[in-house]
Formats: sequence, structure tokens, C-alpha cells
Amino acid sequence: MSSFVNSDEKLLAKVDEVLADRKRSGLEGLVGGLEAVIINTQPDLLGAAVQNLLDSTGYQLSDVFEDIDHVTYVLTCPGSADFLVRCRLRSPNPFAAANDYPVGRRLPDTRLETFVFAVKDLAAYVEIQRGRGIAFQTERPVVGQGFRFIQTWPSVYTGNATGFVQWTGPRGDWRTPGARRLDRRLKKPERPFLADIGRLDHCATRVRAQERDAAILEFMSLTNYRFTMAIYVESLNSITNVSRLGKDDFALVFTSGISPFVDEATSGPTEKFAHTYGPRVHHMAFDTNNIEAVVEGLRHHGQRYLEEMVGSPEEGLKQIFTVPFQTTLLVNEYIHRYGDFDGFFTKQNVTLLTRATAHQD
Repeated sequence: MSSFVNSDEKLLAKVDEVLADRKRSGLEGLVGGLEAVIINTQPDLLGAAVQNLLDSTGYQLSDVFEDIDHVTYVLTCPGSADFLVRCRLRSPNPFAAANDYPVGRRLPDTRLETFVFAVKDLAAYVEIQRGRGIAFQTERPVVGQGFRFIQTWPSVYTGNATGFVQWTGPRGDWRTPGARRLDRRLKKPERPFLADIGRLDHCATRVRAQERDAAILEFMSLTNYRFTMAIYVESLNSITNVSRLGKDDFALVFTSGISPFVDEATSGPTEKFAHTYGPRVHHMAFDTNNIEAVVEGLRHHGQRYLEEMVGSPEEGLKQIFTVPFQTTLLVNEYIHRYGDFDGFFTKQNVTLLTRATAHQD
């Protein structure tokens, strides 16, 4: 594996094949934008994980319910995908193997598990994908009070599942039949700066170098997303790859090494993360106004960061990473883009943020 090196030339040839196959099979246009993110936690950390999100984002708690399989907290933010933060009550964990890594074993039921996308016709989508060999976790869609839902098994490349929801009632009612409301009194802190933390802008999944192409192509084959750019940071053996649906939609980022892991001293922070945590989501990025005031406000209330803020108005954006939250193993990113900047990232910021993650436990 030591001779393996990633290149966009190999990837782009396969991207065109996936796009053509997507159109030929009737998938083009069936899948829309991100509707929800599902985060599972250890049962004893569930409340604390939700409180972390309430304390560090603009999200509000809108519902708490229990059904036969889960306790679920629903968090919402205007114009953004919902968060479903939950713990399992009885069902086996299909993500257990994805968590079976040195750090993941500390919290064996904890990870951002599933990205849930809107679909126009779930029955048609499932029929097409099953014909192409895609397997789902349930034989039939889960039928809720106002939705139909199904999700894939965890990817062998990312550890993420991809979910699909068709709304049959008001958007945002995630309760299943028989679910009962729970009275869990978690409180949103009264901190005015939290209102400047907006929608979920992107999430970044770290994958192994040799599985970078497969992870991106798999995601494209399941959704209507397109690969749009890659930023290589040769000094840190890292590539940041961006997939987007539309300019203003949630983006899914895949970060990998240029070459595979050799050892912790020389392989760089991206490959080290995939080696010690396993392939998984590293961070969630939130579109943030008045980013300097937000960062200082959070710092005043105890928030720690991996490094200081990077970027400037002249460069077009500013970004910063928190330390990982020990309830979810996830990092929060706060990002602000200035004016008409549409490059998504800059190489300088990507380099500095990647270097910052070398300090992550």
C-alpha cells in the first residue's frame, strides 16, 4: 500500500461514470437536500450531549420522545437540517464495527451515524437502488406519523449510513406510531450571541487515503450530490474534498490522506485520526455571524478551541475548531464567509485547520 497516492485524475474519470449511471437509472432528481442528522450516544451521556448542542449552537429543543427502540431529542434551527440525538433502548447497534477502534471503543455506541436526505418518491428510490445492489437496514420503510424513512447499512468506507425521508405530513414531526412524549427539562441558556450561530453548513468525514475515491463515489451514487473540489495539503498528507448539491445547500466534505497511514509520527493528522478513531465524521460546521463575538462569548463560558481563529475578510472567510465534545466525540466548527466569497474553502485555512487537529486527543 506504500506506493498508493491519490490523484484527482483517477477520481474525476469515475465521477463522470457515476453521474451517467445516476441519470440512466432514473435517480437524477429523486433526492434533495439534508433533512436531519442522527447522532447516537451512550445512554448515560444523552442528556449531556443535547445540552452541549444547546450551549454551543443556535439550535433549540423542540421535542423529546421514546418509542420501542430509542429515546430521541429533536433539535431545530430555522433554515437548517434537524438534529435527532438519541440512544438505543434495546436494538443491536449496527454501527458497532465502525466504532471498534482505539478511541471509538471508549464510547462504543457514540457517533454521528446517519445523514438523512429528502426524497420525492421513497418507493421508487428504494426499488431502483435495490436493483443496483444497495441494501437497507429494514425490509420496509419505517412509517411515522408524518413520514416514511429508510436508511442504508453503515458504509465500509465512512462508517456513515445514508437515510431518506419522504414527508407525508408536516415536515419535522419525527415521532413514530406509539411514541410517547417525555418531559426532559433541558434549558437553552440565555446567551444572545447564540442567535448568531445558524444553519449546519457542512460536515466533514475523515476516511482512509486508499478509500477516498470509493467513499465519494458511493455517496454520489446514493444522492444527487456532485464532487466539486479538492484541496491538497502536501505538507500534512491531507486532501479536503467537497461534495455539494447546490451553492446554498449543506455540503458533505471528505478528508483523507494523499497516501496511506504508515505511523503516527509521519502520516499526518488526517490519517492518524482515521487510524485511531476509525473513519467517521470529525466535525460539524455552523454558519456564524459576528464570529469574533460568538467565539469569545463561548470562550467566556468555558469553551476551548484546538487553535485560534484562521482567515480574514480579505481572504473571504474565518473559521475555528472547538476541542471535541466528550459526549459525542464531535468537533464544532464556526465559519463565516464574507460578501460574495463562493470558493467554499481556501488552501491557507484548510492547512491551518488541519494542522490544528494534530492537537486533538
